[in-house]
Amino acid sequence: MAEAWIESIGLVAGVLGIVAWIPQIREVWVNKRHDGVSLATFGVVTIALSLWLIYGILIDSISMIIANVMTLAAIFAVIIGVMRLRSRDQ
Repeated sequence: MAEAWIESIGLVAGVLGIVAWIPQIREVWVNKRHDGVSLATFGVVTIALSLWLIYGILIDSISMIIANVMTLAAIFAVIIGVMRLRSRDQ
């Protein structure tokens, strides 16, 4: 496991990565807008984050594990919201 200060940098980066998704979550869940959201892109991002999560587990990096689990949760919130809105609009 990396030193605490190194993991701290990873945790700060992870928090910023999660914060970056808040406007998209708000747009989908609060404003009920889904136009312009590409589920294919979100699918690829989900795969990439899942692989980063596996990597973090393999190298025993708590910051990578936490950041990727939380970011995947944010991504799933957007995907579920978009799918819900699109099924409603049909």
